[in-house]
Formats: sequence, structure tokens, C-alpha cells
Amino acid sequence: QTFTAWCNSHLRKAGTQIENIDEDFRDGLKLMLLLEVISGERLPKPERGKMRVHKINNVNKALDFIASKGVKLVSIGAEEIVDGNAKMTLGMIWTIILRFAIQDISVEETSAKEGLLLWCQRKTAPYKNVNVQNFHISWKDGLAFNALIHRHRPELIEYDKLRKDDPVTNLNNAFEVAEKYLDIPKMLDAEDIVNTARPDEKAIMTYVSSFYHAFSGAQKAETAANRICKVLAVNQENEHLMEDYEKLASDLLEWIKRTIPWLEDRSPQKTIQEMQQKLEDFRDYRRVHKPPKVQEKCQLEINFNTLQTKLRLSNRPAFMPSEGKMVSDINNGWQHLEQAEKGYEEWLLNEIRRLERLDHLAEKFRQKASIHEAWTEGSKEAMLKQKDYETATLSDIKALIRKHEAFESDLAAHQDRVEQIAAIAQELNELDYYDSPSVNARCQKICDQWDVLGSLTHSRREALEKTEKQLEMIDELHLEYAKRAAPFNNWMESAMEDLQDMFIVHTIEEIEGLIAAHDQFKSTLPDADKEREAILGIQREAQRIADFNSIKLSGNNPYTSVTPQIINSKWERVQQLVPKRDHALLDEQSKQQSNEHLRRQFASQANIVGPWIQTKME
Repeated sequence: QTFTAWCNSHLRKAGTQIENIDEDFRDGLKLMLLLEVISGERLPKPERGKMRVHKINNVNKALDFIASKGVKLVSIGAEEIVDGNAKMTLGMIWTIILRFAIQDISVEETSAKEGLLLWCQRKTAPYKNVNVQNFHISWKDGLAFNALIHRHRPELIEYDKLRKDDPVTNLNNAFEVAEKYLDIPKMLDAEDIVNTARPDEKAIMTYVSSFYHAFSGAQKAETAANRICKVLAVNQENEHLMEDYEKLASDLLEWIKRTIPWLEDRSPQKTIQEMQQKLEDFRDYRRVHKPPKVQEKCQLEINFNTLQTKLRLSNRPAFMPSEGKMVSDINNGWQHLEQAEKGYEEWLLNEIRRLERLDHLAEKFRQKASIHEAWTEGSKEAMLKQKDYETATLSDIKALIRKHEAFESDLAAHQDRVEQIAAIAQELNELDYYDSPSVNARCQKICDQWDVLGSLTHSRREALEKTEKQLEMIDELHLEYAKRAAPFNNWMESAMEDLQDMFIVHTIEEIEGLIAAHDQFKSTLPDADKEREAILGIQREAQRIADFNSIKLSGNNPYTSVTPQIINSKWERVQQLVPKRDHALLDEQSKQQSNEHLRRQFASQANIVGPWIQTKME
């Protein structure tokens, strides 16, 4: 992984890269290209054929070039590389790294590995908890990597906040900062380093050498530029120095004048991509545009001092630049530029963090809104608007209430999400999110729909409870109706049986007894009629409540099968049977009275004929 990243850090300069270090160097083409990039020299033209012999020839050209640089390649042959021998390929790459990345390192009379180690020790000496003694366990906690970065670019690392007991975080922080700000690709894996008793020395050396070249290279370039300035300054004539000074001062001041407004521009962008482009432009300014101006400023000061020395040695008057082009004027302008640059970088980083937070909030808003909208989709409003309770029975309405209570619980559970959506929308507005109008519109729609659901839920709850109360009243009336209708129905059935019962009498006294009993029964009919009306009134009251509240009663009274129609029908039958009974009893009474008269007449005649018959018999 480390060697692959190191190779790609150079190959990308040629617009290519490798994916598999065992495979991608087998034809020798990218291997030759790598050597050209890191050496700055041209290798012999490669063979473009696909045959094995072409590949071996290309690899041999690369190996010959390495050998020409004084490197002894022990047991590494072109055939092993072409065959994809991982061990040999990695050994070859390590040899290249040693020769071109580490061998030329020189620090205080030491070179190569020892020089790199000494450089690390010198740079990390002031840092607590850092003691670089080797290229393996000294780097496990990640503090040494962070110390190297902080020593050269303190604004990139908050070293005091790092903890020795959190090596993975320390390592990842150094790797990410190096990749993001120093253009050093990530070559190591934090977990591998921490979980290995002794990290791979070659991998650590390879990665650390990238830091050396990144930092010491810039210092060497600046030192070389200063030396060139001094050499040029010594060989220039006074008049030439004056002209150069004037021109350089004018150009530099004009550049500072143009650059400061750009650095002081704090116009926020709408998206992270736009702000990252600003950051990239700022990096280009730091890498490409500013370094030449630093050299120009240095050159300007050298020219001015050299010119003044020469003029003084030649007893000529001191050089007075044009108004506003003094060294102090340039220094003041440069100081203003540095202040604007520092503030601009801080603003860029803060703005990117703000936009990242905004993007995070916006994504969070979209996720929560989508979840809520998915929940509200469907037939919830239609369900709340339906009037199924109008045709429901009491048991049905209780079931509907329980179902509604479950929905209310579900609704209450979503209340927190709606509040979170509104809070996130408000925060996005406060942070000036560029797409706030669409967020507000979506949030408003959700809130409006939520209010509608809440209102419909409340209305349905009231309607269900009202209907339940009314159905309970109707149910109580049905129960009372059943309790009174059943005995009344039995009474009518008994009455009909009695009214239709056949009777046999032999005396006037018996028929008069039946008539008296029938008269007694007829005397109870008004009270029975009142009971009937009361029972029917209970039914009418239940129906009135249902009609008044638009309740559609389904089926008959659940407590009895005796309907008002049955009661009225049987009552009408009783009313019909009473006069028939009257006639039957009166006819029987007349018959018994006639029989009684005959019995008496017969008895009186018996008193006359009896003695006559007795005489005749004697």
C-alpha cells in the first residue's frame, strides 16, 4: 500500500497511476516512466510490443538505468518482475526509494537513513511525548507525524489537543492534513500501524521521506533564490539597479493592490464546491502566485541595499525612490497583505466548516422530511375524514375508538420529528442556507399538513366519543325496551290464549264467573295500552336520537327479537279478540239463562204430575 501510494505520487505528474504494484510494472512501461519522473532524465525508448520478450527488454532498460546510478541490484532480474513476483517487485521499488528519495538526504554530515532520522529528531525535539529513535515504534502513536507538520505549518495542526492514548486519531489527523494541505498522499493505514507490534520500517521511511522533501525542498528553493538575488545584485550597475527597483516596486505594489481586495473579499458562496474552489484558488495563490512575489520582494530589498552601499562607497547621494515606493511602503503593503491572507484562510476554513454543517443539516432535514412525508402519504386524511361511525354499532364504535387511540399514539410519536424538522429549517435560515426558500416551502407544507392532521384527529376523536355516548344512550334504551317488551309480549300472548280458550259451563253461576273475570281483564287494558305506548316511546326515543345525530342504526334491537311491529300486531289481535270473547260469553249467558228457565219449569210440572202418577201406580 505504501509503495503503491509513493509510486502514484510521482506517476500522477505524468498523468497516470498504478492499481496493483505486482501487475502494473510487468510490461516495464510504467516502471520506465516512474524512473523518468523521479530522476528528471530520459530513458531509452521503450518497446511497445505485447510479447514477453518486449516486456523483459523494457524492464531491463529500467534496471540498467537504476544500476547506472550506482545501485547494486542483488537477485532482482527482469524475468521476476515480468512474472509478477511480488517480493522481487517490492524489493526493486524499495531500492528505487532508497536511491532517489532517501540516499541524497544530508543533515549535519550524515546522509540517507541516518540523515533522515537526524532530521526528524531535530524537527521534533521541542515536542512533548515525541522521541524519534527509529522508523518503527517511535511513530506508532502518531505524535511524531503531527509534530513534523506542526513544526513547519503550525496553522494546520492543533498539537496541544492531541492525546498520546489516541494513536488512531493522531495518525489519521496527520495523514489527512498531509494529503489535504501538503500534497503528500496517504501511504499508511492507521489501524495497521497501531495493531502491529513493530510497524514496517520501510513503509515508515518512505512516508517520512515525503515530508522531508516537501519541507526541506521549499527551504532550499528559497535559499537558492536569495543567493541568486545576491549574485545578480553584486553584478548589476547602479543605474540598472535603480531601474529594476522602480519597476519591481511598481509591479509588486500593483500586485499587492490587486491582491488585497481579493483576500479581503468575504462574499460567502452557496455551496461547498464553490467554497472549495475558492480554497483551491487560495492554494494556487500560496503555491504559484505568492512565491514569485516573495522572491520579488526579497530581490527588491537586496537591490535597494546594494544600491545604497555602492552609492555610499562611491560617495554618491543616496537613492530616493519615487513617492510611495520606499521599502517601508512596500513592507507596509506586504504586512497588510499578510494580515489579509491570514484572515482569508481562517475565513475560508470557517466558511467551509459552516457549509459542511449546512450540508449536513440540509441532508438531515431532507431525510427527516422524507421519512415524515412517507408516513403521511396514503389515506391518513381520508381515514380521518370518513364517517364510518355513523353506521357503526356500539361495539364497532369502541373498536374504532381503540384504533383511533393507536393512531393518536403514532401521531404523538411523530410530533418530535416534526419539531426537529422545523428546528432544522429555522437553523438553516439562521445560518443563511442558500436553498432556504425550498426548505421553508417544504417545512411549511409539512407543518400545514401536520396541523390539518391534528385538527382532523381532534375532530374525529370528538365525533367518535359523541357517537359512543349517543350509542350508549341508544343501547340503554334498547335494553330498557327489551326488559319491558319481553314481559308485555308474554302478557299479550297469555291474553290471546285466554281469549281464545274454549269454555264449558253448566250453570248460570259459572258463566257469570267467567264474565266477571273477563270484565276484570278488560279493566286492565287501559293500563296495558299505556305500557305499550311507553315501550313504543322508548323505541321512538332511540330512533329520534339516531335520526337527530345522523346515526344509521344497523339491524334490530340486539337484546330482543320483539319489535314494535310485533307488539302492535299482537295488541291489535288482543283488541280484536276481546269483543269476540264478549259475544261468546253473552251468548253462553243467554243459553244458560234459557236452560235455567227450562229447569225451573220442569221442576214445577214435576210437582203436579208426580202425585198423579203415584196414584195410578197404586
